[in-house]
Amino acid sequence: MKIYQIDSSARKEGSTSRALAKKLLDKIKKPEDEVIYRDLNDEMVFVTGLTESGMNIDEKDQNENHKKMFELSDQLVKELKESDVIIISAPIYNYGPPATLKAWTDLAARVGETFKFKPNGRREGLLKNKKAYLIITSGGTKLNSNEDFLTPWLKFILNFFGIDKIEVISADQMALDYEKSIREAEAQIDKVNI
Repeated sequence: MKIYQIDSSARKEGSTSRALAKKLLDKIKKPEDEVIYRDLNDEMVFVTGLTESGMNIDEKDQNENHKKMFELSDQLVKELKESDVIIISAPIYNYGPPATLKAWTDLAARVGETFKFKPNGRREGLLKNKKAYLIITSGGTKLNSNEDFLTPWLKFILNFFGIDKIEVISADQMALDYEKSIREAEAQIDKVNI
């Protein structure tokens, strides 16, 4: 089995979402499993300079930034396609996703690779038979409340890619009772069965 672990917290040290994702990985990983790890803070680029809709720029018209963008996009799509299980850790920043996580989804959304258009105009995700675990943390935002724009958005994006087996593990409202939030998240991890 290939496990794709993606961390998006801007904090490298002392990040609760990163620590919980590692705890989940340690629980589900078997000795023969392969882990693909990506820290979105290490080399994420943003979609920019497009000349038409979608990720399309003729190769002869691509500048160095475009080439870097497409090279990373190709790598992210490959990592997604090859994985069986995906772990995404994400803190809620200002009620939504970290900018690097949004950039990751923009680069991973490729027509004919991660989704396609059907003749009736509807979209179909191409990444079937995968399981995703979302590790969501927050300081004050209650998960799945009207103020949580990260969790429903991330589930929608994964569904858009064809990933519909999604389990959410949360340590929300840590500013109110950190110990309680961590205990609850760790209890959720303990119950995970692959």
